Amino acid sequence: MSSLSYLNKYFFKYKWLLLLGVLFIAGQNVFKVEMPNVLKDTIDDLVTVNEGGVLANAKEMMTLALLASGYFALLSLIAGIFLFMQRQTIIRTSRYIEYDLKNEIYQHYQKLSFNFYKKNSTGDLMNRISEDVSKVRMYLGPSVMYIINLVVLASLVLYHMFSQNPTLTLYVLAPLPIMSVIIYFVSSILNKKMTKVQEQQSFLSTIVQETFSGIRVIKSHVKEKETEEKFNKEVEDYKNKQMTLVRTQAFFMPTILMLIGLSTLMTIYIGGVQSINGEINPGEIIQFVMFVNMLTWPFASVGWVTSLIQRAAASQTRINEFLKEEPEIFSKSDTPFKFENSIEFNNVGLTFENSGVKALEGLNFEIKKGQTIGIIGRTGSGKSSLSYLLMRLIDPNQGEIEVDGIKLDEVNLDAWREHLGYVPQEHFLFSDSIKNNIAFGVDADKVSDELVIQAAKDAGIHENIMGFKDKYDTILGERGINLSGGQKQRVSIARALIKQPEILVLDDCLSAVDNETEEIILNSIKRNLKDKTAVIISHRISSIKYADKILVLEDGKIIEEGTHDELINKKGQYYLIHTKQEMQDQAK
Repeated sequence: MSSLSYLNKYFFKYKWLLLLGVLFIAGQNVFKVEMPNVLKDTIDDLVTVNEGGVLANAKEMMTLALLASGYFALLSLIAGIFLFMQRQTIIRTSRYIEYDLKNEIYQHYQKLSFNFYKKNSTGDLMNRISEDVSKVRMYLGPSVMYIINLVVLASLVLYHMFSQNPTLTLYVLAPLPIMSVIIYFVSSILNKKMTKVQEQQSFLSTIVQETFSGIRVIKSHVKEKETEEKFNKEVEDYKNKQMTLVRTQAFFMPTILMLIGLSTLMTIYIGGVQSINGEINPGEIIQFVMFVNMLTWPFASVGWVTSLIQRAAASQTRINEFLKEEPEIFSKSDTPFKFENSIEFNNVGLTFENSGVKALEGLNFEIKKGQTIGIIGRTGSGKSSLSYLLMRLIDPNQGEIEVDGIKLDEVNLDAWREHLGYVPQEHFLFSDSIKNNIAFGVDADKVSDELVIQAAKDAGIHENIMGFKDKYDTILGERGINLSGGQKQRVSIARALIKQPEILVLDDCLSAVDNETEEIILNSIKRNLKDKTAVIISHRISSIKYADKILVLEDGKIIEEGTHDELINKKGQYYLIHTKQEMQDQAK
């Protein structure tokens, strides 16, 4: 239950609604417990009336029966109304808390850093905010309701039973301690099995998510059979774990029903003996049988409720694991910020924690405001890692990055990113219209059709969009699946350009366009970025040759630096890349 204590803040938040629900539970049970008393008195009265003979007292017996029936029906109606109200309060509260918890998890996900998403799969993230929260809600609603109901009903029933016949009550309750011991031991077993089931379910969600996201790769490599076999193997494992859990849960209900049945038998036998000896009236036996039956479902539900609580505890433990994660990247300042002078890398180094790979080492360079910086290098040379540092998606392990003389990690993070327009190497488009994808990074009140169209023209995608049936209202499939690679890149560039950023970072985002389109886009960027700063990362020299300064990376280090002409004259690595690419272009 320790993991579920996290939810206490929500119970406190909705305390008045919960207290109202408790009052409704108490009201329902007060009227419910009165029913056996009515039946007892009716039977005793009927027995008394019948002593003179059935025919002689038929009218009086009928009157007693009708009055008792009417009173019984009235009590049932009132108890039913209270039952409806208790569900309206407690179950509704559980839905409110479910809503709050999902929002809390979602907001926390957005705060977590880049490294967190590199370490955890999308399927697992989705499972914790959906399946796990749903299981927690079953604890918040039905479990809480049945537990309170059991406590209130048992208290009222036991009070009536002890006040009526203490000896018979003790016999009736004798099997209950055995049930408590069984529940205690089985619960610990359930908890372990439940955790394994939840972990396997998360793994299944990850497989499904990856399969659907990579369906084109699977089909193109004719790997449907192997993928299905892998999925079936994991489903079989999930089924086996679930069946083991179900078998353990199945032990609960028969055991509890058997013990409750034993209590009923003891009531009839001991009560019958006492009635024969004249110690109690026949009505008391029926009254006690009804009391025992009233306790049957609450106590029988203990197994089910325990199962729900164990599932919820396992799920909340998994949720807490992520909620306890602290973002590595966060803003230390709320002070407004405006980029004025330069960005400096001072002996900057970066090693990825999860892989131990040293991505960058000893970087020293300056980006002045209004400059266009080109960065080139082979695959794995650290180009994208440098863009992550600029965006402050990650922080360097060594050295410092300073903006206008202020350490980047001390600059208002939101304000800094507002200055940036970023086009990642792995472009991502949402399942929305092309217009909304382009306008994504701009406040809704600042967007106009003219701005969207101009950004699309600057990115060289306007003519393609106009060729679609719905033009800018064309709805894209998941990740923009109905666009070509080059079209997706250009929509991503338009998304960055419409923001009119102070600093534009292009991370090898022109690789899927032809030379002519590349030239159009670069000329548009030059026009849009007059007096603004650009960092263009590419493996193609044609994308960066007009830059004010070019950095050549190799194994995370800067091995050459200068303008295009200066680097050509050096006859070094840059010259070799240029010569090779010229030969490739001529061969085409």
